[in-house]
Amino acid sequence: MTSLDKPTSDTDRTTDQQEADARAVTEAALFEAFGGVRGMVETVLPGLLFVTIFTIDKNLTYSAVAAVAVSLGLVAVRLIRKDTVKHAFSGVFGVAFGVVFAKMTGNAKDFYLPGMLYTLGLALAYLVSTVAGLPLIGLILGPVFKENLSWRTRNPGRKKAYAKASYAWGLILLAKCAILFPLYWWADTTQFGWVLIALKIPPFLLAVYLTWVFLAKAPPPIDVFAEMEAEEEAEKARKAAAAEASGGQEL
Repeated sequence: MTSLDKPTSDTDRTTDQQEADARAVTEAALFEAFGGVRGMVETVLPGLLFVTIFTIDKNLTYSAVAAVAVSLGLVAVRLIRKDTVKHAFSGVFGVAFGVVFAKMTGNAKDFYLPGMLYTLGLALAYLVSTVAGLPLIGLILGPVFKENLSWRTRNPGRKKAYAKASYAWGLILLAKCAILFPLYWWADTTQFGWVLIALKIPPFLLAVYLTWVFLAKAPPPIDVFAEMEAEEEAEKARKAAAAEASGGQEL
């Protein structure tokens, strides 16, 4: 190895480390934003309990009560542990709307209808927001990465990654809807419930994985919070210097 090779090797190691750090930051941000394994459990468990009980005894009331109870239990666990409750609360609201729909119509299958409509609306939101130049996944993850909306005008490579990720989410959710809505009309409640449970996690994991791939290859986020703190510190230093200079002149 010549003396000219060492800087190149050091540079390569630095680049590799930066890429590894970017991947780690991206993984942590996605885990925080989407709730990780625990968030997935909280999403699946109420519906799984509903369809299991309904499969056994065909009793809508018992199934609904069990789903609501487990949702509230998950929120209580988070409150006791002083964890964030946004994922658990979203599950409670989803279950509550499903129970209301099912009880109003008397059709247990309608327990799943609000969630299906939400999925369809979310898919369209991902696609429309991206076409409009404001990818929804960027709005969701921007605060998590401490970049807010800086990616829109200051980080075009990152905006492109957010656009790709939003398109991926939109198309995956649309594909899920294309499977579920026809089944809603012709499958019975038990069959439909088990298919819906089976489609809860795989599309979600695929969308999260593609988001990770796109963002891991994108430029790093601009930490606007750090910039604001630096500006505040600089302003304090200027004021302190001005006050010191003014005091010196008075003397």
